[in-house]
Amino acid sequence: MPDTTTQLNTLLSPRFLFQFAVPLKRHALTGPNSGAKLDESFRLPDLAALDAQTPAAERQFADVRMAWAPEGLALTVQVTGKKQPVWCRDSRLEDSDGVQVWLDTRATHNVHRATKFCHRFVFLPAGAGRDNTEAVADQLLINRARENARPVRPRELQVAGRVSATGWSLAAFISAAALGGYDPEQHKKLGFNYAVSDRELGVQTFSNGMTVPFTEDPSCWATLELGS
Repeated sequence: MPDTTTQLNTLLSPRFLFQFAVPLKRHALTGPNSGAKLDESFRLPDLAALDAQTPAAERQFADVRMAWAPEGLALTVQVTGKKQPVWCRDSRLEDSDGVQVWLDTRATHNVHRATKFCHRFVFLPAGAGRDNTEAVADQLLINRARENARPVRPRELQVAGRVSATGWSLAAFISAAALGGYDPEQHKKLGFNYAVSDRELGVQTFSNGMTVPFTEDPSCWATLELGS
């Protein structure tokens, strides 16, 4: 008789069994360049390491760091170990090398459809401009959302990118104005997930892997606790 417990453990990511809460440090932020100064203490933990024994385990290839301030949130991503050229197009955001971020300013983990407090952003290290070398920051809709977040305005999302022969990096700034409901004084927790995508290296996520519908379900996101 098949061992159903073993089969279940193989199908389910261990991350799916937990609701993670991770402290997020405060830092003086004014734009993407301030985010680029985040040191090792701002690195987000490797939650995917819990999946190391599963067939769908992700290879960790990106260094992701994050910080908060009353003015907004900063995110940096650094990818190394590439042998193929970076591929980014502002006309194909979801297919490009870059990072997507999901944020819920109310950290409501008991709903399965996004509310107006849920946001989805995408940042690419390149892909815009006449020669596709300019970094890209944009907002994406969340599938099946009960209500969409307010569309962002120019300058509410900022990003600086860099591409090399062996990798890419970016520093992004999400202003408080782009985050409906962002109020660090009253709400110290954020729902959060990210997905770093690279055509050569794969996909690296935070709170749950690709077998879970985190792209549209806020209950699959982790919690960021805004600290000092």
